[in-house]
Amino acid sequence: MGGFFGTVSQQPCVADLFYGTDYQSHLGTRRGGMASFSSESGFYRSIHNLENTYFRTRFESELDRFVGNSGIGVISDTDAQPMLINCHLGRFAVVTVARINNIEELAQKMLDEGMHLSEFSSGKINPTELIGLLIVRGKTFVDGIENVYRHIKGSCSILILTEDGIIAARDSWGRTPIILGKRDNAYAIASESSSFFNLGFQTEYFLGPGEIVRVYADHVEQLRKP
Repeated sequence: MGGFFGTVSQQPCVADLFYGTDYQSHLGTRRGGMASFSSESGFYRSIHNLENTYFRTRFESELDRFVGNSGIGVISDTDAQPMLINCHLGRFAVVTVARINNIEELAQKMLDEGMHLSEFSSGKINPTELIGLLIVRGKTFVDGIENVYRHIKGSCSILILTEDGIIAARDSWGRTPIILGKRDNAYAIASESSSFFNLGFQTEYFLGPGEIVRVYADHVEQLRKP
């Protein structure tokens, strides 16, 4: 399984991003990753193997490389993520908590259509990369996420870090929770609220099944109703 955390603030967010992601560590033990965005330096991403150490140990030495007021992080038992993508929708980073039962079928269909997919060393398809490729087929982010809902068999919740905020989409079956937290001048969005109290966030809202929202530092916009 896995868990994710994202935050958008009017102040530098690296401390919240680091500790908020670390609070998801009990949900996965194989991979950890974070991505941040700064209008000056763009996206920065890092992914580490956590099988023989802890999330904090892996990431503490490079925290000064994560700059900006927005970011997403993930702990995963499966794939290396976040994925960074540049397409007609713009530049973005994406993390997922997903169980895709028809992943081989979808991957083969994409390969038959001439698309390229990366693989694990074990030869397995990266689920988050596949989700990203389904998203970029949409005319908008909402259209792309709905494309994910239409094609996968299973469940998938998504955080997308864009240049102006975070888009959060809860899986259409409601199997994976997504919780919105708020404090002065900042929002957080996570698969669990366990990090909120120590970071000063108050639980604001639970997304409904299939709901999509865009999170800014000072407000939240609903893009798709549950």
